[in-house]
Amino acid sequence: MSVFATQSLLEGILGQSIPSPDPAWQSFSVWIFSIHTYALCILAGIIVATIWTSRRLTKRGAEPGIVLDIILWAVPLGIVGARFYHVLTHPGDYFYPGADLLKVLYIWEGGNAIFGSLIGGAVGAYIGCRLTGLRFWSFADALAPGLLLAQALGRFGNYFNHELFGVPTNLPWGLEIETTNPAFPVGLPEGTLFHPTFLYEMIWNVVGIVVILVLERRFNLRWGRAFGVYLIWYGLGRSWFESIRIDPSEIFLGIRTNVWAAFAAIVIGIVVIAVQSRRHTGLELSPYRPGKEWNPSKPQVDSDSTDSDTEGDGDDAAQLVETGAATATSNTGSQS
Repeated sequence: MSVFATQSLLEGILGQSIPSPDPAWQSFSVWIFSIHTYALCILAGIIVATIWTSRRLTKRGAEPGIVLDIILWAVPLGIVGARFYHVLTHPGDYFYPGADLLKVLYIWEGGNAIFGSLIGGAVGAYIGCRLTGLRFWSFADALAPGLLLAQALGRFGNYFNHELFGVPTNLPWGLEIETTNPAFPVGLPEGTLFHPTFLYEMIWNVVGIVVILVLERRFNLRWGRAFGVYLIWYGLGRSWFESIRIDPSEIFLGIRTNVWAAFAAIVIGIVVIAVQSRRHTGLELSPYRPGKEWNPSKPQVDSDSTDSDTEGDGDDAAQLVETGAATATSNTGSQS
């Protein structure tokens, strides 16, 4: 089948384009509060990831509900990290003569970065794990598929906000954007369609969930290796999606900063898998650090059944978190 025939078939199945939702869907009022649909998408992602991570941890021997003690640290620090990463990578939007520096804190005006949330969230999760006795990498592995799902739901919020779209396209799934949109490129005619990068990332993340779950069945993806796969998978996809976006971004050596951050995620993921594979060759018999095991009223596992590799797990987690924070490097939309 020719390329023309294939495109004609897709147009017949999918239609000529993907319409953007009515702007009225972007927010609604409840009493004196303005509720943003984007925020609801983020909240839905956090809830789903929390429930899924909790179930995965419980199956691995953790105390039911212990994930709540960790997200109490991870979510707030993730939000702080997301905001400050965006501000630091878009200094021209906040630091100029006569600028209101308090706008750095105006998170409701948009500007949050996924890579910043990963750094801040990792710091928060590490603190929570130290306080609860869980191994950081055990929590990270349990979180990996849920994190991809949360990010996919968050990207749906970009669709409601009419933001973070890609370069023009004639493909049958091109996204309709109104010419009054501040991000609509000057000089392009009305009716120009754009790559729906939010949709690409959603699909990529869902496929990534399947990849992680399948690999977990075939290989020993504990000791941080599942999270390493997450970093590699997300970094690979994001490096391409980011490269075709047209929203303003800082450029370093001709490449968008978030593409560099995606490359950094890939490298960190490879390092995590390589280092942890050498340090821990046995099975992970408990998600807790030695001496911190949970003792239920009816013991189900022997608290002394730990692998000899468990010593020092907290230290190497701290080192790799610090490496990620130092290496990873958003976007003027709600989430970049």
